[in-house]
Amino acid sequence: MTRERVIRAIAGTFILVSVALGYKVSPYFLLFTAFVGLNLLQSAFTKWCLMEDILKFFGVKGECGEDPSAP
Repeated sequence: MTRERVIRAIAGTFILVSVALGYKVSPYFLLFTAFVGLNLLQSAFTKWCLMEDILKFFGVKGECGEDPSAP
């Protein structure tokens, strides 16, 4: 899987888990949902995503087989 697809999977998982926890445990978990949404919105405008940098560090390939060790 490419970095972009992994990022989407992680974001979707975080959102679903935090909504479930907000429903079952405490509505304060919905703040985590808002945090994920704000990070997605920020990355759309700045073209920078911390999760992308983390995945690149761990060697997850980018689009078209991009070498993660390349600058």
